[in-house]
Parts: sequence; structure tokens; C-alpha cells
Amino acid sequence: MEFRTEIIIPQSNIDINYQSKVLFIGSCFSNNIGEKLQGLKFNTGINPFGVLYNPLSVSENINLLLNKTEISEKDIFFDKDLWASFSFHSSFSRPVKSDFLDKINNQIKINHERLKETDVLFITWGTAWVYQIKDSNKIAANCHKIPSSHFLRFLLETDEITKTYETFFQEIKQFNPTLKIVLTVSPIRHWKDGASGNQVSKSTLLLAANKLAEKFDFVEYFPSYEIMMDDLRDYRFYENDMLHPNSLAIKYIWGKFKSCYFSNNTEQILKKIKTIILAVNHKPFNPQTDSHQKFIHQTLSKICELKELFPELNFTEEIENLKKYLK
Repeated sequence: MEFRTEIIIPQSNIDINYQSKVLFIGSCFSNNIGEKLQGLKFNTGINPFGVLYNPLSVSENINLLLNKTEISEKDIFFDKDLWASFSFHSSFSRPVKSDFLDKINNQIKINHERLKETDVLFITWGTAWVYQIKDSNKIAANCHKIPSSHFLRFLLETDEITKTYETFFQEIKQFNPTLKIVLTVSPIRHWKDGASGNQVSKSTLLLAANKLAEKFDFVEYFPSYEIMMDDLRDYRFYENDMLHPNSLAIKYIWGKFKSCYFSNNTEQILKKIKTIILAVNHKPFNPQTDSHQKFIHQTLSKICELKELFPELNFTEEIENLKKYLK
């Protein structure tokens, strides 16, 4: 008997390999999967603006990258001894105005170039609820714990999201004609919206994603939300807050992601890289022994072999760590 409803995801036409350049933008789920790829030496960028939750802020911020828009003093504000922007996560905030502007504008310049060369863009939406700044009517990507009286809160309509992205996708394809886009809805529940509010929000996002994936042949959908809600329908897969997927759930979704986007050849290379990373992370009791010195040289040889096949792989940190133990 089967005691669960496993979601079987067919192999995607999008092939992610060690020549691919990938960019993740959106909610915490973008961080979770993006960091897995980065840790295994894939050429991956993650959230150049910090975590973003709603679809309109995601599209507006990517447009900043498309147009290489420079953020000026009129676009930022000072609060709680820090300069901040409603377009950037609070982790970017700085006490000195010039430092803050330099940092965020540098992010835009760097990621403008990255987006130009990106093969696959993953966009993860977290919520359809938005906070509109009363003074400017701008949708805040991050509210920076500013009092709620400064915002109007409302739920986006499905048509509003799809119309925004129809225009946005046409613009981004002109900028990068070979780009593939994967939409996904974050499996993290926004409980502050209430059970009903969260479900309405997620449903709005799912409907919008479905319409866009049907309309554009370079857009597809990855069911991370459905995996969490239906396949992993058990609280043992959640953190203590009962809202965020735990490491076991992320590992499971990562496995589904790999089977969807990786070829057998990429999986074999990934295993070799994982072996090297495990070897480098091994802390020897007696690094000066002949056996461990041999182990270091063997690991360095494996790195050289992979570098010959894939020169773009960056093992600088691993090589330095190994050489510290050489006689």
C-alpha cells in the first residue's frame, strides 16, 4: 500500500549543468536551493536585492537590473540610525549614506551583467499580499519594520500579476534572448495572513504562474509548493515554527530539483565535486603523516583533473585549505 501521494516531476527541457549560469530571485526558497547549487560549485547568483516576497517587487527589481538603474538619494530613507531602501532587504542597510548607495548601486551593476549572461532565471513568489507606501504609491519589497500606518495592505489580483509579467517577460527576452525562466511558489506559509489569507494568496500566485507558463514557451513551473503541501504532508518536515520546511524537507525538494534539471552526466560530475568537498572538510588528527600527505596530493590531483575539464570551476578556497597541511 502507498501511504503518501508522491509528486512525480518529468525531466525538464531545461538542462542545468556546470556551464550554466543560473540566477535565483525571490523568497527564502530561492536561498535554499540557490545555496545548494553554489555549494556544489554551480555558477549561481542568489537574491541580489535580498529576499523578495511579492511578484510586483520581484519584477520591479529585476527591471532595475535590466535598465541598470542608479539608486539616488531621493530613493532612500534614514530610519533607526540606518540608511535603507524599500527595494532592498534590511541586510543591505548602512549607517553611512555614501556607503549604502555605493553598495546597492554596485549590486545593480554587477547583476546587470550577470543577468545578461544568465541561462536560467528562477523566480520564487512568496505572497500575493503587498504593502503600498502611502507617500509614493510604490509597492515596498521590504518594509524595514516601519509602522504599518505608513502602508496600504492589499491582495494582488491574478490578472494584475499576469499582465505585469507579460510585459516584463517580453522586455527581459529582448535583453537576453536565450534566457529560460522557471517560476515557483514558495512552500513557506505566511501565517500572519491567517490560514484563509495564506491559501488565497498562494492560490493567486499558482493561478498566475500557470497562466504565464502556458503563454510563454520559455517559461515553466516547478512545483515546490505542491511537494511540501501534498508529498510531504507531515509536520515532521517542518521547523519548530511549523511554517518553514526543515533541512530534511529541503533535501527532499532538492532531490526532486536535481532529477528535473540535471542530466546523468551532470550528476556524475556533481558526485566528484561532492567527494572533493568532503575530503577538504575532513579535519585530520595528524596531518603530517605520510598517509594524510598522500590523501592531500590525491585530492589536489582530482581538483586539477576537474579544472582541466571545467576551467570555470572555482576551487581556490579548497586548494588553499589543502595546501596548509602540506609539508
